[in-house]
Order: sequence, then structure tokens, then C-alpha cells
Amino acid sequence: MTEPATAAPAPDSVPDAATWSVAAEAYDSDVARALWRAYYTEVSDRWYLLHEGRVTEPAELEREIAAESGSDLAAPDGVLLVARYGGEAVGTAGVRMLDASTAELKRVFVREDMRGKGGSAVLLAAAEDAARALGAERVVLDTRTDLVEARALYARHGYVETEPLTVRPYAEHWFRKELG
Repeated sequence: MTEPATAAPAPDSVPDAATWSVAAEAYDSDVARALWRAYYTEVSDRWYLLHEGRVTEPAELEREIAAESGSDLAAPDGVLLVARYGGEAVGTAGVRMLDASTAELKRVFVREDMRGKGGSAVLLAAAEDAARALGAERVVLDTRTDLVEARALYARHGYVETEPLTVRPYAEHWFRKELG
């Protein structure tokens, strides 16, 4: 599966900076693995429910979770960020450099029970800052048609839909943002 399964905060939702924090996390930490599992379970189940009327089969879920370790989100060319709300890990965003000036955004996710509290905006801003710190001048990403909340989030934060940038299963929409 590819990118983001974030729900957008309500348009009038203002992040409470005192309750949200974002920091780099090792891609293979217990926290990162738990959030990867939650992310992948949600986007996979969503796809299968839409297209086949079922959730992901357990063996398939385990195989796919194991197949993508997230090692591309490690230094020196990447970073995995974990968002915490009140100290509890509830979301992720990964950034990896594709070339000297282009970063790719991956695994943008906020747990369903934490959506609408402004965390997606906080996490996205932190990911853009991380991309700049890695030397990126722009951020690109791909996502699926059914992930309408993610597409709305990106559009609301200045990402523009663009021509296909990748050839991957499930990549149906491509976005980019110049970081300036």
C-alpha cells in the first residue's frame, strides 16, 4: 500500500500546541511498528472493503506489514516522525529523499480516534520541516482515490495534484509542493 490514510481535521479545528508534539523515531521501534500496523491495517481494510466487501486476510496483512520495513525512512536520507497527543503516540509521517532536492512523503497517518484535533496539520508541518532539513526544495507523494480525507488535507495545505510521478500499485493521485 502507499500513502496516506489521514483524516483531515475539521476546517475550524485549531491545533493545541500544548497537547501535540512531533519527534523523530527509529523506523523499527516498537512505537513505529505499532503505528505502521495500525496504518496498514486501516488502508488495506478500507481498500478490500471497497473493492471486495471484506477486510484483509490475516496472513496477507502480516506478509505485507513485514514486506515494508520502513528502512527508507532512516538517516541519512530519511526520517520517520511520530506525533504524540498528550504524550501518547497517535500518528506518523515519513520523509525520504528521492534526489538532492526532492523528498517523498510517506505513511502520513493519525489514528482514527484522534482525528479532528488538528494533529494532521501539525504532523504535515513537521514533515515539511524535516524535508527542508534534509535539503529538499519540494515534497511529492502519491495516494489512492478512496483516501479522500488525505487528498483534501494535502490540497488544504498547498499541495497541488500533478502528473504521475511513480508507478506503484494503488498510486492513483500524485501531489507536489514547493517548499520555498
